[in-house]
Amino acid sequence: MANPDGFPAIPGATLPEPAACLRVVVMGVAGCGKSAVGRLIAQQLGLPLIEGDDFHPPGNVEKMQRGVPLTDDDRAGWLQTLAAELARHGGGAVLTCSALKRAYRDRLRQAASPLHFVYLGITEAESLRRVAQRAGHFYPASLVASQFAALQDPSGEPGVLTLDGSAPLTDLGQRAAHWLAATPHSFQ
Repeated sequence: MANPDGFPAIPGATLPEPAACLRVVVMGVAGCGKSAVGRLIAQQLGLPLIEGDDFHPPGNVEKMQRGVPLTDDDRAGWLQTLAAELARHGGGAVLTCSALKRAYRDRLRQAASPLHFVYLGITEAESLRRVAQRAGHFYPASLVASQFAALQDPSGEPGVLTLDGSAPLTDLGQRAAHWLAATPHSFQ
């Protein structure tokens, strides 16, 4: 059976009523598949999708287009906006965001607790290959190394599912949706 959007339904991946306020961040470096997997999760679980890249201020986009990595200061306002978006979606949402550093994830957690993270890990070579193939995106392949330099692996943090981002997108979406549907929605 398919959802109205055409994606196959995932048996057992429907959220129980008390979990209606589920909020999840699909995270990782550029090219890991955040947008595609986030869209699949949102569609499978009936949640709105918040595309993090859409909230970058023009100055950040211009800086990245010039091949200049963003600093913590550059990201601060963007993260604040994303945190506000998560808080605004009290009924639940899926956010795509690189969330490279623990401090960034903690900022988002402050706005929406509990907050689940699906981390799509890929190699730097795979990220470079994928980013170089993207047409019409503001993020150049020359910045991939800076994302790996900033990345603090979230594996082991509470409420984090780590997946191999080189797996097929449908498999990633299904595994994440199943995990989210089966995971307690509070963390100790």
